[in-house]
Amino acid sequence: MFRTATPHDAPALRDLEREANLVGLRHVFPPERYPFPDDDVLARWALVLDEPGVDVLVRDSGAGRVDVLAAYDERSLRHLAVHPDLWGSGLATEAITSAERAIAARGAGVAELWCLEENHRARRLYQHLGWEATEDRRLAPRPPYPTEMRYSRTLHRSLGAGR
Repeated sequence: MFRTATPHDAPALRDLEREANLVGLRHVFPPERYPFPDDDVLARWALVLDEPGVDVLVRDSGAGRVDVLAAYDERSLRHLAVHPDLWGSGLATEAITSAERAIAARGAGVAELWCLEENHRARRLYQHLGWEATEDRRLAPRPPYPTEMRYSRTLHRSLGAGR
């Protein structure tokens, strides 16, 4: 179902992130005021895909696009996106679970992620899956610099055994 992304996938990852942001985060980044930073996001994906210890899982759609991505390292879920056409399909849960298993297999007892405070849909999903909000906050790196919050989740050794 999932495959590991390659540098060739960077444009598709950017496109998926844009589609999800335009629908799910329009209230945070109104596109007429804060256009999606295509070039910056493409450059970030090139760096992420080249970074040692970072894996990016994707699933290709039949329409020639990537419809889900989950990027993670040895202790954190760094990025998650699902195409809006597939929201509610369970793909996000599958991607998160796959990342959790991989992180647990690398020996981490606790995983973390950062999420925009105003990304209510994602926050509901993380909480439903057992992630707990912490008190940690920081500003997002792009205008209008909304607040991000950190979540953590204790991983069980049995998660890593499934991979």
